[in-house]
Amino acid sequence: MALAGCDWIRKHHSLLVTGPAGVGKSWLACALGHKACREDFSVAYHRVPRLFATLALARGDGRYGRILKSLAKIDLLILDDWGPEKLNDDQRRDLLEIIEDRYERRSTIVTSQVPLDRWWEIIANPTLADAILDRLVHNAYRIDLTGESMRKQRSPIASGTPHA
Repeated sequence: MALAGCDWIRKHHSLLVTGPAGVGKSWLACALGHKACREDFSVAYHRVPRLFATLALARGDGRYGRILKSLAKIDLLILDDWGPEKLNDDQRRDLLEIIEDRYERRSTIVTSQVPLDRWWEIIANPTLADAILDRLVHNAYRIDLTGESMRKQRSPIASGTPHA
């Protein structure tokens, strides 16, 4: 409930939400994003794999700087579904640029199935991992969700109702 008050956004803190597939990481991030919108904050949602693909294309067509600049201005940036594949050189640099531009100026939510203690492995470059995670983790709230997938609970097969 404390996060729903949006004080953490006013103070430029971040939120890291981890846990297995289907436990509600994205749902929670989006719910907090909706609340932030109602509190008049600007909010953007990006699935990390698609954001990296967009930035790779933007590098070639001249939009790269403009996209980074727009990401830096958003009050709350939701980076959903980070990991589990190791980042390549461009993705590491992209992530560092995004996090550096936002550090102590804007808030970021990162959701991941990968536990926080394995994020260094995903970044796969000790120097950049330290730089990125130092900026992201030190002023962040952390939530580690557990439990069964909510998708299983809603599944027609789980409820005994066959698919049409």
